[in-house]
Amino acid sequence: MNILFVFYVPSGGVETLNRQRFSALKKYNINAHFLYYENRKKLLNDHIAPTFISNNDSEIKKILEDGKYSAVVVVSDFQTLARFRTLGYKGKMIIEIQGYGPKHVAKGALSNAIPHVNAYADGFLNPKTPHIMQLLDELYPSFPKFSFNNCFDTRQFSYRSLPLDGVRKIAWIGRIEDNKNWREFLQIGYQLINNYYPNLQLLMFEDPTLSVPTERVKFKRLITQLNLGKNLTVHSNVPNSQMADYYSLIGDSGGFLCSTSKVEGAPYALLEAMSCKCPVLTTDSDGVRSSIIHNQTGKFYTLGNIDNAVREAKELMNNKAIRESIRSNALEHVKTHFSPDLYAQNFINMLKTLGVDSK
Repeated sequence: MNILFVFYVPSGGVETLNRQRFSALKKYNINAHFLYYENRKKLLNDHIAPTFISNNDSEIKKILEDGKYSAVVVVSDFQTLARFRTLGYKGKMIIEIQGYGPKHVAKGALSNAIPHVNAYADGFLNPKTPHIMQLLDELYPSFPKFSFNNCFDTRQFSYRSLPLDGVRKIAWIGRIEDNKNWREFLQIGYQLINNYYPNLQLLMFEDPTLSVPTERVKFKRLITQLNLGKNLTVHSNVPNSQMADYYSLIGDSGGFLCSTSKVEGAPYALLEAMSCKCPVLTTDSDGVRSSIIHNQTGKFYTLGNIDNAVREAKELMNNKAIRESIRSNALEHVKTHFSPDLYAQNFINMLKTLGVDSK
């Protein structure tokens, strides 16, 4: 059986999810293929599977015909539903919601999509994101909905013991745009450096092709204002295969991953860090609740409260017992609740419910 997954660009959490679920589903004889409308980066992470880059109707029509797909899973793009039906696709179409940023944006998008979904789709899929589940129940009370965690293979992306340079590091991953809340990370870093850890290194990982230009100007200005130049390194488009090294080094340095987002769907960066024994300090950005349990698998701080973030960061860095407990609990949590086999079984059950036999 072939399934086509469709998204705008091969970047961020959706691209990571696609590569993870290819392996999870392959074990059960489900072949995942991927279609992205455009690629803005020089390097494309290896998906192993057939991966198409096209936004051309005739090319997409041929992809749909050649692939003989039992189902198509479209991430976020409601316009694709009518487009694919017009191009002749008659199989099941599932719309997947992996996050829309601010809650009012999600509500607007899901409200506007009601006629498209009712006319052309067969079901909704989301990774147990609380505010998305609530909106779907409110706006689509009788429409088929499926909610289960994304998958993560802790054997393929895991902790590595590497030489340390003796410098403690904290990291941030995201786009330079408002919802990812880069300002707050810089302010937390500023307080930690100037009041407690003068040699602390801040690492920021981003994809500049997806940033907002006006935000980037403000970003550079704030770095200068806070005088963070010598403590901050910005990494652009690091291949995913190298990120396990970074997470492992950050965790072993005594640092952590800091997630400052206002709202999240189901962020993969947290799972990656947890799998590499890099502890996480995060806002309660809604979609993180399936992975972070406060003081068990990570730490929460209150959005906008820099003092609270600094207190939690200090405990994470100074209290060895809590730190080591969080590192080990986090890894076990990912293994148990995000296992590829669990994801595949949930996916197969979704297909069966929609009348697609995976045998």
